[in-house]
Order: sequence, then C-alpha cells, then structure tokens
Amino acid sequence: MNFVFTQRFLWLFAIGLVLLLVGLSVPLTRWALIGYDVLLLAAALSDYLLTEDPKKLQVKRLCEGRFSIGTENSVTLSVLNNLKRTVSLQLKDEYPPALEATGREARLTVRPRQRKSHTYTVFADARGDYRFGDIAVRYGGPLGLIWRQVTIPAAEVVKVYPNIQEAKKNELFAQRNRDLRMGQRRIRHKGQGREFESLREFVTGDEIRHISWSATARRGKLVTRQYQVERSQNIVVMLDCGRLMTSRIDKLTKLDHAINAALSIAYVATAGGDNFGLLTFCRRVETYLPPKHGHGQLNAVLEALYNVHAELIEPSYARAFSYLNTNCRKRALVIILTDLVDRDASAELLAHTSTLLPRHLPLIVTIGDKDLRGLVQQIPATAQEVFEQSVAEELIHQRESALGRIIQLGGLVLDVPTGKLSIELVNKYLEVKERGLL
Repeated sequence: MNFVFTQRFLWLFAIGLVLLLVGLSVPLTRWALIGYDVLLLAAALSDYLLTEDPKKLQVKRLCEGRFSIGTENSVTLSVLNNLKRTVSLQLKDEYPPALEATGREARLTVRPRQRKSHTYTVFADARGDYRFGDIAVRYGGPLGLIWRQVTIPAAEVVKVYPNIQEAKKNELFAQRNRDLRMGQRRIRHKGQGREFESLREFVTGDEIRHISWSATARRGKLVTRQYQVERSQNIVVMLDCGRLMTSRIDKLTKLDHAINAALSIAYVATAGGDNFGLLTFCRRVETYLPPKHGHGQLNAVLEALYNVHAELIEPSYARAFSYLNTNCRKRALVIILTDLVDRDASAELLAHTSTLLPRHLPLIVTIGDKDLRGLVQQIPATAQEVFEQSVAEELIHQRESALGRIIQLGGLVLDVPTGKLSIELVNKYLEVKERGLL
C-alpha cells in the first residue's frame, strides 16, 4: 500500500464511529452516520486520486564526498516543490546501519516552487565504505486525508576517511612551513639547518664549527654562517597495522589515532615543500607510496588510508624495513607509528631498526593508552590507585628501557598518549627540520 491515512482522517473517522455506536438505537441516525463514514472514505479515495505525480517533487541527498572518522558529518535532504500548491512532507533517510544518526527524520511544509532542506548528522567510529539506501517520502493530498508514500532512489556509497579536520588543526604549523617554501616571509630558525643563508656577527651561544674563518679574517671580527631549514627532504611514515594497534581508546582504535597523526604530518610536510611517503604493513607490506609532494600526493595518502584496518596478528618489521630499504634509496626521516609493551615483546622492532641506519633517520613513535607519567604524579587515595600507579611505573620503566636502545643506535623516539599524538609528532618533525638532523 503506497498511502496511509492522516491524523485528520483518523480523528474524523473516530468521531463518526463513536456517534454511530451511541446512535445505534435510532434508525435514521444510524444510517446517517454510516453514510458519513462512507462519504469520509470516499473523500479519502478522492484525495488519493487527486494527489499529484510524485515526480514533481525533487528530493535528493547532499553530503560531502569525504566523511571523517570520529566527528559528526552532515547529511542534507533537499526538496524542490514543483506542484501548484503548498505541500506537507515527511522525509526519512535510509542511512548505513553501522553509523550513528541524529535527526534523520524530518517534517517540512514547502510552498510552490520553493526549495527547503533538512540537515542531520551521522557519526562514524570506523573508516571504510558505507552504503546509503533510498529516501522514503510521504506527502499529503489536497484534502489532507491521506499521506501518499513514495521511495526516491538515492542509493550511494560514501567513504569514511581519517579525521581530516584534526589534520587541518595543524594549519598554523603548515603556514610556518609554507612561508619557507613560498618565500613570503623569511623565518630564521636557531639550529643546524643545512642550507646556507647568510653571514652575521658571532654571538655567545653560536657553535664554533659554524664560524667562517675566511670572513672573520676579512672583517677582523668573528663571523658565523647562518643556515635556514632545508626543504624538499623526504618524510616516510611506516604504519604498523598489527595486533597492538587494534586496542580501542574511547571510540577509536590506536590505528585510527596513528592514521590521524600520519595525515597531520602529511599536511604539514607537503605545505613546507617536503616529499611525503607512506608504507602500511602487517605480516607483509600492504601499501607503499614513494615520497612526493603536492596536493595530488595528499589525495593519494587519503585514498590509501581510508580503508586500512588492523589485524590480530604480529607485524613483520623485518619485511617492512627490508622493503623500505630496497625502494627508498634517498635519505629520509622514517616515522614508525607503532606500540611497545616491553623490551622482549618488541625485540624484532628493535633488532631491525638498525637496518635503517645510517642511510635513514628513524623516529619510533609509540602510542600509549593514557598519560602514564601524569598518573604516577598523582597522590593515591585508595589501594586501587596505589596498584594502578605501581603498574604504570613498571610500564614506564619497560618502555623507557626498550626505547633507550633506539637512542643508543642513533635513532629518535617519541612516547606519547593518543590525546597528544598528532601535535607532539608535528612538533618533533619541526624540531628535526630546525636542527638539520636530516
């Protein structure tokens, strides 16, 4: 049945039915009330027949081509009324059941030739492909006695990507690097950049090895070389998709947080003129994008990351590092987004990190479940809190022991909780650039 009775019809019919029951003993009244109900049904039938062709109502779904994980994404239902009368509408969208929707049903009153819209939101806690179905529409007849029902074909697949908005929060850092690339404003960074910029007078605190002895001899006073941050360097993110990255923190997995951080680095690096590459791996290498720069590389990174999932198996660091060494010959800052439990459980990672040196500069980033250092600094109030602090201290000790071996080998480490992952990683990347470690 492609129609339902309106509340107006049901009230009118109920009133007639009640009066009929009350007046059953009076023949003339009984027949008059029966006639009333028959006429009401006939009016409803006429209302249905008078209802216009649904093709004159243009209903469509509007949404961005890219949804973001962990945020509210907007979906708009737009209606254009091509009828010659004002029409009341009820809309109900068939959204993907795996998403959480708020306000997907709407009631609209649309005048002739008018367009109205209703916006609702969906929340995604996992990346990947999601399928929207059709749009169910009810619109009232001219007499207001029936709702005519129609299904508008609107099936489509949308992609839920990493949190693009979180990556864009680092636009301040991207702007800083963009100024370097475009020459809009020259920014001098203290440190050990590799590109010579100018000479200036030596001041206390400058490194002796940067003194220009020839210029010093000419001017009769100490002169030092000043460097600027080098551009067009290679940044490669290696993304661990193994067992430890499946654990959830709030509504997202550790892998989701790592992907958001990788995307932040991609935005900042390409804005600063660097080449960005990506390698995802578990037991084998799943995806490899050679380092490149530009907007096209950002789109390629998004497409590579939107459907990546962690597996409940141990990753093969040996295969991943061997693949990178074979396919990435130029020196790069290699950021390994992973997790460590202790020195023994992460022996393979520590053993194969040395294979990147000295060609590359490895930065191992481990993702903590919570801020363990903040936890141990609190004063415990219960026995349970004492126990939690004891466990936290042991975990900190084990992680520091494991990461200490990376530092001894000449690599870099960063151990942060998920809430600070993106911003701390961007800061570390800028520090590496400013110190000229590449």
